[in-house]
Amino acid sequence: MKQCIILANGKPPSKQVIEYFIRNKNSVLFCADGGANSALKLNLEPKFIIGDLDSVHESTLLAYKDRVKVIKLKRQNDTDVEKCLKEAIKLKFREAILTGVTGNRLDHTFCNLGIAIKFFEKITVKIIAENSFLTVLNGFHKIKTIPGETISIFGISEQTTISSKGLKYPLKNKALPFGRNDGTSNIALGEFIELNVIGGVIFLVRDFNIMKKHGLI
Repeated sequence: MKQCIILANGKPPSKQVIEYFIRNKNSVLFCADGGANSALKLNLEPKFIIGDLDSVHESTLLAYKDRVKVIKLKRQNDTDVEKCLKEAIKLKFREAILTGVTGNRLDHTFCNLGIAIKFFEKITVKIIAENSFLTVLNGFHKIKTIPGETISIFGISEQTTISSKGLKYPLKNKALPFGRNDGTSNIALGEFIELNVIGGVIFLVRDFNIMKKHGLI
């Protein structure tokens, strides 16, 4: 699957996280505007810097001059992350890993969670934040897990129902609307769980380090 990793202007992950995807998944690094400042500090070289360029430092652009493609887009109705995703879709990427999309501002965090849903039907969007790995899902999925692994499930709409197998606290046509119900800290009982999501999407949140250690990502 053609995959990119997008580094935004929030709290960046470690260099090792980004290098993991570049090395093991052949991911292409996009920087959303000021995310390029973080890339430079981490001694990473992106393929693209995309945005309205209001937060990337001139010194960063100079450091990457002639080596990185810079795409300046003025569309103010789109965030810089959305601009990166639209460019990724145009270039036929099938999956985008978002990093640096949380940490500094809560409003930006909510916005980027919304973006993951907004683009769901166009490109698979996943988010890494601290030790968490978030995936947007709908429909039926059989997912490889580690026995005892923490699995958290968040519904968005009360019209969305979830059924599960293989979880300590099973769900049966359960709605988990945001702000009313949630499925925080459920536990995988075996090597697989099954989820069936009807009428919308959910956020599935797992521990990134556990997934990486056991080759689940």
